[in-house]
Amino acid sequence: MVSTPVFAIRTFLTYLRCLTNIKPPNMAKIKMTAIVADIRNKLNGTVFSKNRGGAYMRTKVTPSNPQTSFQSLVRSRLAAFAAGFRALTAAQISAWNSSTSNFTGTDVFGDVKVPSGINLYIKLNTNLDRIAVAAIASPPLPVAVASVDTASAVVDFSSQSVTVTFTPSPVPADTSFVIRATKQVSPGRKFVKNLLTDIAVVAAAGTSPTVITTAYIAKYGAVVLGQRIGFQIVPINAVTGQAGPGIVFDTIVVA
Repeated sequence: MVSTPVFAIRTFLTYLRCLTNIKPPNMAKIKMTAIVADIRNKLNGTVFSKNRGGAYMRTKVTPSNPQTSFQSLVRSRLAAFAAGFRALTAAQISAWNSSTSNFTGTDVFGDVKVPSGINLYIKLNTNLDRIAVAAIASPPLPVAVASVDTASAVVDFSSQSVTVTFTPSPVPADTSFVIRATKQVSPGRKFVKNLLTDIAVVAAAGTSPTVITTAYIAKYGAVVLGQRIGFQIVPINAVTGQAGPGIVFDTIVVA
């Protein structure tokens, strides 16, 4: 006679083995110990993730596809650089494939991940395109990317102005700071990182504070008193295309 706890564990393990046979588009990422250490991404109608409160799962909601100009730009960059990689010489492609171990990262579990040659090419050149620097055909050697130490913003309703302050100032050599911002949301909303869009670029030697009023209003319209706006400043090395982690902050539109 199999005890109930043992039967439950066996049933759960059988379920997990079934998951490994599901095709990638429907696959949740699962990290296993004796049973399960972590589950991420989506599986059919369920999304697995975690936050400061621990692991959680929620019903998958399919977002709308508004075909925004930013979405179109991202897709066009991806298509252009994918085609650009295929157009490289065999020697250049081999060089990118051989350089991937120099640009490792971590996945959602914190485990080390090595990109493919084409993914590395697209990632670095996309970052260079974000700061209006020409694409590179040969893989660079990795460098230390300058960091953003502090950042804040003041958004004024009466003057309709958006001003961002940061350190270090001026922006370090061979570096550009990409200023990202969100649309205006209710002041009670805290998580806005998923709404961030590139708004402006401050090139090397640029100083703080910097006014991004024209760019922000052109993107999102006039600012509204009491609304919350999220920001992020991302440092990008203008030689290699490497991006630093950046810094995220937000502010309330004041009178």
